[in-house]
Amino acid sequence: MNITALIAEDEPLLAENLRQELAKLWPELQIVAIAPHGQAAVDEALAKRPQVCFLDIRMPGMTGLEAAAALAEDWPDDGSPFPLLVFVTAYDQYALQAFERAAFDYVLKPVQPERLAQTVQRLKDALTAKQQPGIEQALDQLRGLLGAQHLTPAAAAPLRLIQVAQGNSILMVPVDEVLYFEAADKYVRVMTAAGKEHLVRISLRELLPQLDTQRFWQVHRGTIVRAEAIERAVRDEAGKLTLHLRGSADRLPVSRMHSHLFKGL
Repeated sequence: MNITALIAEDEPLLAENLRQELAKLWPELQIVAIAPHGQAAVDEALAKRPQVCFLDIRMPGMTGLEAAAALAEDWPDDGSPFPLLVFVTAYDQYALQAFERAAFDYVLKPVQPERLAQTVQRLKDALTAKQQPGIEQALDQLRGLLGAQHLTPAAAAPLRLIQVAQGNSILMVPVDEVLYFEAADKYVRVMTAAGKEHLVRISLRELLPQLDTQRFWQVHRGTIVRAEAIERAVRDEAGKLTLHLRGSADRLPVSRMHSHLFKGL
């Protein structure tokens, strides 16, 4: 059986080094794509359906972890096995424990042949035993990893005010007035209960750790909503959820990754 793999790495020399080391340890492995950033990794993986993805954690734009989550959200419901994921990281022991708890393999930078050989053997064993995860299992594993607060300790205190620049002034918007935050290129749109919209120059990735995650739920890769603002979650015939907000006509889609947040009692 031909085994295919994708490498996502923004540094060409490191990508080539990993490719060469894999060629020595696993000659029959076919590298079908080398992606220079996270979005390219998602696009290539969806197009070529590799059995294994090696994802660098630190990449410009979408990180390896965010790419894995996006891939899980967009993976087709046609029975195709989800790829085995291996994260390539230079992180510390805190992050490595998070990978282990979530049942993901990892290799450290710079890649050591001895450690990579262990990973290759684990991958071979899993593929031989046909242990590629189903999409629901992959989603559960990724949720566990995302639950590690993006591999960083939680902020000391949740954010209470959003400071919005308006000309020569700074408007102080209480987070209690926010309905939801939405990614908008290099900005985040702040939508309030008063029907006002503000733009703040911060990424959703930077904002999320500053929020109280009991009150603010990420429901999509580009949306964070204040839980108390949700009136109901409506499921359509295809099983997709849409949120209706109190006092607002806006409708927010819930992605596959975050649909587990909404379960009736």
